[in-house]
Amino acid sequence: MASMNGAVSVAEEDQETGVASVKFGSREALEQVRKLTDVGAMTRLLHECIAYQRGLDVELEKLLTQRTELDKQLLNLQKSAEVLEIVKADSDYMLSNVRSTCDLADQVSGKVRELDLAQSRVQKTLSRIDAIVERGNCIEGVKRALETEDYESAAKYVQTFLQIDAKYRDSGSDQREQLLASKKQLEGIVRKRLSAAIDQRDHPTILRFIRLFPPLGLEEEGLQFYVSYLRKVIAMRSRMEFEHLTEIVDQNLGAQNQVNFVGCLTNLFKDIVLAVEENDEILRSLCGEDAIVYAICELQEECDSRGSLILKKYMDYRNLGKLASDINSYSKNLLSVGSAEGPDPREIELYLEEILSLTQLGEDYTEFMVSKIRGLSSVDPELGPRATKAFRSGSFNKVVQEITGFYVILEEFFMVENVRKAIKIDEHVPDSLTTSMVDDVFYVLQSCCRRAISTSNINSVLAVLSGTMNLLGNEYQDALQQKIREPNLGARLFLGGVGAQKTATEITTALNNMDVSAEYVLKLRHEIEEQCVEVFPAPADRERVKSCLSELGEMSNSFKQTLNVGMEQLVSTVTPRIRPVLDSVATISYELSEADYAENEVNDPWVQKLLHAVETNAAWLQPLMTPNNYDSFVHLIIDFIVKRLEVIMMQKRFSQLGGLQLDRDVRALVSHFSGMTQRTVRDKFARLTQMATILNLEKVSEILDFWGENSGPMTWRLTPAEVRRVLGLRVDFKPEAIAALKL
Repeated sequence: MASMNGAVSVAEEDQETGVASVKFGSREALEQVRKLTDVGAMTRLLHECIAYQRGLDVELEKLLTQRTELDKQLLNLQKSAEVLEIVKADSDYMLSNVRSTCDLADQVSGKVRELDLAQSRVQKTLSRIDAIVERGNCIEGVKRALETEDYESAAKYVQTFLQIDAKYRDSGSDQREQLLASKKQLEGIVRKRLSAAIDQRDHPTILRFIRLFPPLGLEEEGLQFYVSYLRKVIAMRSRMEFEHLTEIVDQNLGAQNQVNFVGCLTNLFKDIVLAVEENDEILRSLCGEDAIVYAICELQEECDSRGSLILKKYMDYRNLGKLASDINSYSKNLLSVGSAEGPDPREIELYLEEILSLTQLGEDYTEFMVSKIRGLSSVDPELGPRATKAFRSGSFNKVVQEITGFYVILEEFFMVENVRKAIKIDEHVPDSLTTSMVDDVFYVLQSCCRRAISTSNINSVLAVLSGTMNLLGNEYQDALQQKIREPNLGARLFLGGVGAQKTATEITTALNNMDVSAEYVLKLRHEIEEQCVEVFPAPADRERVKSCLSELGEMSNSFKQTLNVGMEQLVSTVTPRIRPVLDSVATISYELSEADYAENEVNDPWVQKLLHAVETNAAWLQPLMTPNNYDSFVHLIIDFIVKRLEVIMMQKRFSQLGGLQLDRDVRALVSHFSGMTQRTVRDKFARLTQMATILNLEKVSEILDFWGENSGPMTWRLTPAEVRRVLGLRVDFKPEAIAALKL
């Protein structure tokens, strides 16, 4: 096959001649043909040459068929060449125009830049001229305003001049000197007039001149002037009230409604708070929120000074130091009984309420001011902590700590004396299950704890709580146990007559006191815990209170243990009167025939007698006891009865009807005792009920239907050994069958 470039390739060699195929149309092919000597090879190459020629003819025909199209395209190219000449001429013309326009634009742009530069220079020059003129106007305006005493306008002129001068510092030195001289003159006038207004307490004039300090660039000086004025006003009013208070005290006119230390301190705090609140706008106009913090800190110094004087005067007036010394000498240990006459607790209570009011005022004021500072958003970061520290570590706070120390001494004395008095005058209260001591003591303790928490002082609270627990654990608990400890008290319970009723009332009331006291202790703990959560947000303080209150929970348990001991003593006086009926059960047979079973159904052999004995000896005490105590009392009697019955029944022999009789007897006991107490009694009789169930079985193997996995919801109270023993009580069950059981 011939290729497009006129060369033909033959891949195979002639096996006979060994002559390789040639590429026609090349110089190498001609040389190769000349070297041929074999006729066969020549013939083969001839045929290939003819084929190659035919291929060339075909290619030539194809090319000739494209001539017409090529002629058309050539003609179009000739026309396009003419158009390109025209386009080239136009583009050359346009290029020359663009170049000339660009040169012109560069020239115009240069002119514009020159004009803009000239314009900016002109504007600066005009601005400077305006500034010179304006500064001149300001100088003239200041002079005219000073002559007419229009100080507000003068201050505005000064402010305007200073603003212009800050912008053009390189010119107008003569004008600056003139203005600064006028400014100095104005400052002198403002200071002088302001000082005079402050001396005369002319508040409108003071506000007028204070507002002139910011335009003059003297904001900090104005702030100092104004806060100093506020301090003087507060100091003057506080001093007048304090002098009046001192005069009343010195003239010995100190009736309770005249010597009002609380009112004096309240007015001081009120003046300081109003000074900050009502002057908020003027303070902010001077130095922003920093001015408010500065004012609070400065006024707090006045509070430290004047407030400390008021508290110290109060301590002197009430002789708190001597009173505390008298209390300590009255009893080194407030829990021990002293023979000397101590201070009057009624007066002490008055002092406590006064101290509480004073300390609460201080705490409320401090909290308000600190929250005011914390509520400011743009103050100097260092001012907030410094102000807070000034409140917490100032002299006023130190005096508060001192008076709080006296408070703790007085509160502990008041609490101890009133608790002792409540114990001393303890008496029976009509229509009450407890004596007066219980409510009186816990009212005193509750009042003292509430008052201590109201001081917002954690150390005071802990001290009063400690005193509370000492009182409850010693004197009060001894008073609760005193009646129970009386010898032969239970023996008088069943003597009959008025004496027995009185003895019963005394015993049950003593037990009721213990029961209610245990409940009151928990209520007191819960109330204190709730109040402390509100007053003391710090986790460390709450943990200290919680640790202290845990002892109150232990105190409640101690009262309950004492109550249990007393209740067992009471039950021990009742059980001997029930025991004979129980002992008679030992003589009753449970090997019953059908006739015996029917007879027992008509004439109960022992259950009703036992219940009658319980009703006679125990139920009459129900109206005298608290529901909780009576329930405990009944349950202790049930425990005694059940234990005795279990022992007796384990010594008997039973027929199947006897087992049925025991089941009926136990059900009767459960039914009756369920009506006597609010607590469930079925668990008390569980062992007896299970014994009756076993004794009711038809045969020994039936126990397996109730044992182990087949027990269902029932929990067996009997051990496997006890089950075998109960089965052995049946007269008709064989020991071999019982022994063969796998329990």
